[in-house]
Amino acid sequence: MSKVIEVDCSTGISTERDMTEAELAAQAAMQAQAEKQREEEEEAQVAADALKASATAKLSALGLTADEIAALTK
Repeated sequence: MSKVIEVDCSTGISTERDMTEAELAAQAAMQAQAEKQREEEEEAQVAADALKASATAKLSALGLTADEIAALTK
């Protein structure tokens, strides 16, 4: 079971206890949201990389050199 440490700043006393069901549920929800966000960011990066590769291929097909393409994409 996960633990919570509560510190009373006025006395300096710290207390360790088990997380409540509500705290466990909130933690699980935050972890799920973080995982979803990570997956969305990864998908967006893959899509951006694919678009960049497509654009580079099209510019190359038009006869641009690698240096010219690099100058355009900076």
